[in-house]
Amino acid sequence: MAISLSVVVLLAVILVVLLRGGSLKAGPAIVAVLFGFFLASTGLAPSLNRFMDSIARTISSISF
Repeated sequence: MAISLSVVVLLAVILVVLLRGGSLKAGPAIVAVLFGFFLASTGLAPSLNRFMDSIARTISSISF
């Protein structure tokens, strides 16, 4: 749960920065948000969650 909440916050910050910077207009941003919302209710959602978890584990295991 903490990882998914962190990803949501990170993506929200990126979305706000893109909107304010003019790189992304409001219409495509709304379409992207709705796509993500509807994608979460499909059968693909568990696979995406596992994929994001594996990326998070990989990133956290990197030591500098």
